[in-house]
Amino acid sequence: MSVGETPITIVGNLAADPELRFTTGGDAIARFSVASTPRTYDKATGQWRDGTAMFLRCTAWRDLANHVAESLTKGTRVVVTGRLRQHNWQNEQGENRSMLALEVDDIGPSLRFATAKVERVQRNGAASGPATDAWSTAAPAAAGAAKGSGSGFSEEPPF
Repeated sequence: MSVGETPITIVGNLAADPELRFTTGGDAIARFSVASTPRTYDKATGQWRDGTAMFLRCTAWRDLANHVAESLTKGTRVVVTGRLRQHNWQNEQGENRSMLALEVDDIGPSLRFATAKVERVQRNGAASGPATDAWSTAAPAAAGAAKGSGSGFSEEPPF
């Protein structure tokens, strides 16, 4: 991580299945949105109240992108760490636009309300079976068929 970068961790649910694509150079890129909704307990009514949902666009690259596309689906509760990036562009009317997105460093399913079976990935991409220790947190290897479009692009366009 470079000096001055903004690292964050977000917990939320995938808003849709990750979209896996490939750059013209062959690098995998997975894009997805994480919806994070704050909840507060209202003592007066004895009920939980949902706040306003925040949707954050996320991008994962290379092997991580393949693992995300293979392992995670819409609705999965995830814990995502990464670096905030600001994207600036002009629309067709010449108006300046910007948005924040998360460049993903690591992601995994939240185990607060679910369980997961973890498989190690060997360098050749083959899964080696269930993990045998607490430090084995790699997702299952991509098994060939990738979700999403295979159309390529050379640069990351704005979302």
